[in-house]
Amino acid sequence: MTTPLTVDGVEGAKTLTGQQLGPTDWVEITQEQVNQFAEATGDHQWIHVDVERAKKESPFGGPIAHGYLTLSLVPRFMPQLMKITGFGMGVNYGTDKVRFPSPVPVGSKLRASAVIDSVTDVAGGIQLQTTMTFEVEGSTKPACVAVILVRQYL
Repeated sequence: MTTPLTVDGVEGAKTLTGQQLGPTDWVEITQEQVNQFAEATGDHQWIHVDVERAKKESPFGGPIAHGYLTLSLVPRFMPQLMKITGFGMGVNYGTDKVRFPSPVPVGSKLRASAVIDSVTDVAGGIQLQTTMTFEVEGSTKPACVAVILVRQYL
């Protein structure tokens, strides 16, 4: 398992600015995960859940994961990239930009890396702006590039 970069407190977090983190371990994307995501979101588009039709009709040769399924892996991957101690809690503050340049075929492996763009002071803590890049094993284009905002509160 990947060992995260660990820093402590506000000053430690600020040293992360500009740092390249990762990559994480590879994670296989299964049809079961895709089906569960479809159930949770109500997005049952055939390109994701109808394996036979996707094999015959899709330009990808089979089913692909939902883009937002890929994005939903941020909480799984982030702890492999960094650990910030000295705070009472962290919260997802949102995203500034998300793009899905290439598909994630079911059965492929996915991992992430990140660059800490900035660490800024906010009332009661700090905000980290991180650009995460998700790659599919063997693909030349990223599957997802997202600017993630996380707040850490003292």
